[in-house]
Amino acid sequence: MSDLLERLRERGWRLTAQRRVVAEVLDGEHVHLTADEVHARAAARLPEISRATVYNTLGELVSLGEVLEVATDGRARRYDPNAHRAHQHLVCSDCGAVRDVHPHGDPLAALPAAERYGFAVTAAEVTYRGRCPDCRP
Repeated sequence: MSDLLERLRERGWRLTAQRRVVAEVLDGEHVHLTADEVHARAAARLPEISRATVYNTLGELVSLGEVLEVATDGRARRYDPNAHRAHQHLVCSDCGAVRDVHPHGDPLAALPAAERYGFAVTAAEVTYRGRCPDCRP
């Protein structure tokens, strides 16, 4: 389970009813919802929440560095509350399901010095792709 709500409280972020419900919807392990999915789940809890409020709240959470925006293969962006623990993503090439994975080793070390072309490399994004159990025959 992520600790998104706790992190937001520690930051002193004003948790209105709308912000709270968006954070609650996002809180959890392997959560990678689209903005529309966040809105649908938030509206089930708080019917008066608007789509604009959800989009604005997601934008604020991304700007704060409390939620990651994940884009996979031209699909809708997804929002990942696991922003403070290094991880990669495993993506189903059929349905688009996303899971957090924590492979061993440093992905930065996998890039040989000769392939860095003088860059001071500070981050690496690795995406593993395949078919999830629901999509495999």
